[in-house]
Amino acid sequence: MRKAGSRARAEAEGPHRAMEGGEVTGDRLKADTSDMSFEELLRLQGQGRPKAHKQLVAGNSTRTRSPQQPVCVADKHRPLEMSAKVRVPFLRQVVPISKKVARDPRFDDLSGDYNPEVFDKTYQFLNDIRAKEKQLVKKQLKKHRSGEEHDKLQQLLQRMEQQEMAQQERKQQQELRLALKQERRAQAQQGHRPYFLKKSEQRQLALAEKFKELRRSKKLESFLSRKRRRNAGKDRRHLPLSKE
Repeated sequence: MRKAGSRARAEAEGPHRAMEGGEVTGDRLKADTSDMSFEELLRLQGQGRPKAHKQLVAGNSTRTRSPQQPVCVADKHRPLEMSAKVRVPFLRQVVPISKKVARDPRFDDLSGDYNPEVFDKTYQFLNDIRAKEKQLVKKQLKKHRSGEEHDKLQQLLQRMEQQEMAQQERKQQQELRLALKQERRAQAQQGHRPYFLKKSEQRQLALAEKFKELRRSKKLESFLSRKRRRNAGKDRRHLPLSKE
């Protein structure tokens, strides 16, 4: 029993001792050959000890080996590298530029539908501003009786009056459409079939309302005279040229 235990202990300690012995012999070999010249190392290799020579060379190479450097990943925003074999164009796009898309709010669905009644109510404060500007232009026109400044102020006042007349005309048309809508609604409540006017009939009604307004303001004759002159000029364009 004692012999079997000693054998097992010897077998267990055997590899460790062998490894320690190998390390010791390797260290001794390095210490012995550290001061040797190159000729002595060659002679050592020729004497039949190539294994020791390989261990020595491997030990020296591990010392001088540099640590492995990390691999650099190419940046996607780096400048574009052009090949020297291909001629570089004179005009090239260095940085990608996003194309700007123009958006017209008049024809875009994002701006919503145009409702003239809501628009006039929302921007009703502009009428007061226009009235103040008109009074200011009239005061400036009284100061400048003649000259280039007088002509500019006169044209500005005339344009403001035309815009005001156009706005009043649009307002009258809106009131007329609202009256027709209320009339159709009343007919539908009474059980009658509603009648929708054509665009030509709506224009005739608007023209009749305009004539009534001009007659009340005593401007009908001047309006008709301007209308006749305009129509005469149009007819004169279609006449054949006289041959001399």
